[in-house]
Amino acid sequence: MATSNVKVLGAWPSPFVNRVRMALKVKSVDYELIETNPHEKTELLIKSNPVHKKIPVLFHGDKRICESLIIVQYIDEVWTDGPSILPSDPYDRAIARFWAAYIDDKWFPLFQLLRDAQGEERKAVVEKISGGLLLLEGAFVDCSKGKAFFGGDNVGYLDIALAGCVGWMRASDILLGAKFLDETKTPHLVGWVGKLYSDSSVKDLMPDPHILIELYKKFQAMSEAASE
Repeated sequence: MATSNVKVLGAWPSPFVNRVRMALKVKSVDYELIETNPHEKTELLIKSNPVHKKIPVLFHGDKRICESLIIVQYIDEVWTDGPSILPSDPYDRAIARFWAAYIDDKWFPLFQLLRDAQGEERKAVVEKISGGLLLLEGAFVDCSKGKAFFGGDNVGYLDIALAGCVGWMRASDILLGAKFLDETKTPHLVGWVGKLYSDSSVKDLMPDPHILIELYKKFQAMSEAASE
């Protein structure tokens, strides 16, 4: 279902913004991306999300919705003509929400710690990230029921929740040589990532990790120059 009154306030490298864009793509909803620097608290951002002052923000007509996973659920409930994003079964839906919350609250924040950690501290953070991937490997087995995605045959809620983070995880992997996704330890997740990069509904929104690395180095250099 196409529409012309949908806008997304965000930045393409953001894993959280890409979740929203993936959900809109799954539902075939036309939208405009309003590019904004996530490090700048613009007047529009503060007005649109006065509580957290973070991207993304979804504008649907005169409505404003904040927080990526809440936005994804909103998209699924509003545009019912497209494929369902959340599982139809109440138990499966609860499990998907549980793991999505784990990703946001426990697992992905470790990458922020990884950026600043050194030596033994960095090693410990890498181990925690890898341990979290083992848990998510088990979650994939349980949720996918032997199919291609967490959501079954098609990209679903938990796929979108984790897929938004994959680009930055792969970038960190390259920078550190950590090999977070290991075919011997997490074979299902390795296969899942491969399918994401070839699936028509999300492949165009899966960022190249090498581009993310260059972007990270650019911002790091700017930050160091500003602190001198």
